[in-house]
Amino acid sequence: MTPELLGRTLQTIGEVMVAYTAIMVHFRFWKEHKIDKDVFAVMKKEQTFGVIGIVFLIIGYILELPIF
Repeated sequence: MTPELLGRTLQTIGEVMVAYTAIMVHFRFWKEHKIDKDVFAVMKKEQTFGVIGIVFLIIGYILELPIF
């Protein structure tokens, strides 16, 4: 796999992960209409998922730089 393809793949996965995380947080809040400790626990897991997505975005960007 070329660095460009790997970079684009990680970037796309990261974008989907961040978008999914944002959608799920909003959906959970809309569904629950309240924030309790269970919702906070799920939001913490989704936050971790979102951070991993952001890391993929950064790695994807670096791999697409012309220095590789």
